[in-house]
Amino acid sequence: MTGGPVGVALVGAGAISDAYLRNLTTFPDVRVLGVADLDVARAEEKARAYGVPVAGDVDAVLAVPEVEIVVNLTIPAAHAAVATAALRAGKHVYGEKPLTLDPEEGEKLLAEAAERGLRVGNAPDTFLGAGLQSAQRALASGLIGAPVAATAVMQNPGPESWHPNPEFLFQRGAGPLFDIGPYYLTALVAALGPVAKVAATARKARPYRVIGSGPKGGTRFAVEVPTHVMALLDFAGGASASSTFSFDSPAHVTMIEIIGTEGSLSLPDPNTFGGPLKVRAAGDDDWRELPVEGTTVGRGLGVLDMARALRGGVPHRASGSLALHVLEAMAAIAGSAEDGEFRHLSTTVREPEPLPADWNPEEATLS
Repeated sequence: MTGGPVGVALVGAGAISDAYLRNLTTFPDVRVLGVADLDVARAEEKARAYGVPVAGDVDAVLAVPEVEIVVNLTIPAAHAAVATAALRAGKHVYGEKPLTLDPEEGEKLLAEAAERGLRVGNAPDTFLGAGLQSAQRALASGLIGAPVAATAVMQNPGPESWHPNPEFLFQRGAGPLFDIGPYYLTALVAALGPVAKVAATARKARPYRVIGSGPKGGTRFAVEVPTHVMALLDFAGGASASSTFSFDSPAHVTMIEIIGTEGSLSLPDPNTFGGPLKVRAAGDDDWRELPVEGTTVGRGLGVLDMARALRGGVPHRASGSLALHVLEAMAAIAGSAEDGEFRHLSTTVREPEPLPADWNPEEATLS
């Protein structure tokens, strides 16, 4: 393919697929050509709902020659296998987070993509939204001086009260660190640069949880991973951060605050695409809200940016290398929580280039 909209197929027709399909089917620079799932009937239902021409199993959508990017929305345990199959079918891959279950798998995936001349992209793409893009611009302008430290907190009771199939969120590759941590860590890396080393502690509050809604309501299932994780991060650029990721709190808390030499910046929830964004300068009595400029359209921005970058021959922002660095940071946090030692990261990454001010997902740029 040399021009025009980029053909895309989704693998995984679960709960998150609606958010992607709603947006990807409206972007003029993308054509959604297929939906696949182990449950073919579910794939067919989603395809009908969004006017997608092909539905079936993974092989069916990989066989569509016009598909250039496979959007991998499977559970974390299947990420590596599905992504590898897509690469071997000659397709670029954009996956949900985390990239893979562990950094070793991630490195193999990126190496195979490089050998085949293919791209890997990965969620989260929330850092491309108006809120976090505006935060990056504020930091680059020197609004709060040089960043010194950050605090990141995500606390809630856990997803089992509302998610109809929450078991995988408490298995290897998930939990609050690997499921929600990517939003916070990606936002921090985009703002402060790569992580150099980490230290952490972790706990599992109880061995079982109970599904609170849906057909399986009342079902008890085992918890395999820590549900409360606290980590310290040192960034290569000199800043540091403290972070908490918890499914054990009765209160819902989401925050990132970056402290600089001239003030503090309060970032929006990194699991969203909008604001609010606030600043408090040294000597101020209260926070002041800043303008938020950019797109708030939602999931799929990373796929669209990857599609446009593919046609333009330039790097895409929600890259596999960024996802691998965040994955290594999470794995290092988990490892430090087990042995009590600082863990140094071997990967590094450049902060993603900000989106152009006139970047518009709803405007056709590929012809």
